[in-house]
Amino acid sequence: MPADARLHYPATARNRDAILAVLRDELSDVGTVLEIASGSGEHALAFAAAMPHLIWQPSDPEAAARASISGWIAAEGTANLLPPLALDATDPDAWPQIRVDAVLCINMIHISPWQATLGLMAGAARLLAPGAPLITYGPYRREGIDLEPSNAAFDADLRRRDARWGLRTVEEVAQAALDQGLALSRTVAMPANNLSLVFRRR
Repeated sequence: MPADARLHYPATARNRDAILAVLRDELSDVGTVLEIASGSGEHALAFAAAMPHLIWQPSDPEAAARASISGWIAAEGTANLLPPLALDATDPDAWPQIRVDAVLCINMIHISPWQATLGLMAGAARLLAPGAPLITYGPYRREGIDLEPSNAAFDADLRRRDARWGLRTVEEVAQAALDQGLALSRTVAMPANNLSLVFRRR
């Protein structure tokens, strides 16, 4: 895999340690973690190295992203980081039926159509055993609370780029999860006005 296939997102270096702290609290000592919309693959690379007792399964619907993930694996990957799957969150019926112990989704919900969030919840609910977690990370709205200026500007920019994008409320995401049998168990304040939401299969 040529080195130029590897994508680099500076935000990964800024948020990976904070996300890793949540993962250490929420994930079991053994098992397989399916990451949805892995993007460049840098998060999967970092988490697989930091938590070698877990198997990390990245995925992304975009060929360029999967090429980047494969490039990072070839250059710096560990034995517990698997080749990326072609997986589209909007089509949970087409998700591979693999055994996973957790599902992770970073920075997808606000940069995708609402159908992707609905698909994420449906797909995760099908794969996870009772008590197993779905962990999401990103910026959210909260009902009745004004957005921080930085997130308000980000939301406006997202909606200008694609009318189907934008920050979702914690409440609407939690309801979409609950409709699939996933209950919100923990909300963690993160740096730069982001949140980690932890759902568990009922």
